[in-house]
Amino acid sequence: MKPESHLFYQTRDRRPVLSEARGVYMWDVDGKRYLDGSSGAMVSNIGHSNPRVLDAMRRQMEKSTFGYRLHFETESSEKLAAKLASLSPDGMEKVFFVSGGSEAVESAIKLARQYAVTVGHGSRWKVISRNPSYHGSTLGALALTGYTPLSDPFLPMMQAMPKIPAPRAYLDGLDIDDPATGAHYATMLEAKIIHEGPDTVLAFIQEPIGGASTGALMPPAGYMQAVRQICDRYGVLLIHDEVMSGGGRTGKFMGAEHFGVEPDIIAISKGFGAGYAPLGAMIAHDRLIDPVLDAGGFLHGHTYAGNPLACAAGLAVLEEIETAGLIQNAARVGALLKARLENLMQRFSFIGDVRGEGLLLAFELMSDRKTMQPLPKVLNAYTELVERAYAEGLIIYSRRTRGGVEGDHFLICPPMIVTEGQVDEIIDMLTIALDKFAASVGLAVDTV
Repeated sequence: MKPESHLFYQTRDRRPVLSEARGVYMWDVDGKRYLDGSSGAMVSNIGHSNPRVLDAMRRQMEKSTFGYRLHFETESSEKLAAKLASLSPDGMEKVFFVSGGSEAVESAIKLARQYAVTVGHGSRWKVISRNPSYHGSTLGALALTGYTPLSDPFLPMMQAMPKIPAPRAYLDGLDIDDPATGAHYATMLEAKIIHEGPDTVLAFIQEPIGGASTGALMPPAGYMQAVRQICDRYGVLLIHDEVMSGGGRTGKFMGAEHFGVEPDIIAISKGFGAGYAPLGAMIAHDRLIDPVLDAGGFLHGHTYAGNPLACAAGLAVLEEIETAGLIQNAARVGALLKARLENLMQRFSFIGDVRGEGLLLAFELMSDRKTMQPLPKVLNAYTELVERAYAEGLIIYSRRTRGGVEGDHFLICPPMIVTEGQVDEIIDMLTIALDKFAASVGLAVDTV
């Protein structure tokens, strides 16, 4: 029996103690090996214990591990900011470093608000987001999040923001490839702006490719372009939450690159630092930053913003992504993995949808593919299948699909270094887990 832990997270559940992690694999202290099929929480984009990143961190530790941003500029933060700006859309030349995704989103909405106040648009304060969505766990980011179990207990403590439906065409029986579908969902944004009053709406925030709450949701044809046009029409800032989709996982450095749409502000984290140090960033267009700086500066900050050790790690991660061709690998192996997941639909009729891009992939379980009815929520498939996979040595990530109340989707997002042989391992372990899950709850399996 393990000794009592003084740590606490979401529940009392305990996990094995981690011993080491290398590449796509992790080992517990008993020697059991796990394949990290979700890159943790879609974080470890370049795999674990990359020697070149560790060397860069050691070199930085020999120089300094902390330098407060109001006292010093640091070489690593300046170089990382320049590199990140070079990977961002034209005109987005300013970077503000943080320690994680929630802080990046908070920074984005606070910059948007301060810009509006500075240029005489102080009536604008509402940030429209989508339901379901996830943008972070701090109160400001949580106000944008559309995921009932996480947000409802805290509603009295925050200013909840207006929501529109996420463009889940597959659940609504609409053709994702039809531009009329994209227009249908984009029109909901315009209607919400008009309903709220255009002079009160500050920004719209969205994930270009869905993360945990929508399970690698792809936008329908024309949606992203229409959203950009609507924001421009009403003077609303467009914020892209690239916390999960940024960093190369989708086969482009930013998820929005797949659609040729540029935002005004970007929040990025997770795979951008790849788990080597707490790191995130807000990237903004110069036209927003200049008025704010001219007015006295950005009224926001965190103690560890621009931490030199974290930035040294982040710069090494970006260099590894570039020199090792990991974005190209994510596109190539991701297409293979997606095809293999789609093949599982022939064996498991309760897999109702497979979606995503590159190595940001997900599949969803359903009782009926035609009606899109979810599995009975009492089955708790979103936790049960995760446990079955974990027992086989495969780590995957799950959420409730429909507002956090019911529905079950699973993210399959291995590190960008994953090989074709490791895709075979993922599918083999996942198949065993699905077989055992189906048997435990009485779901039919095609054994032909």
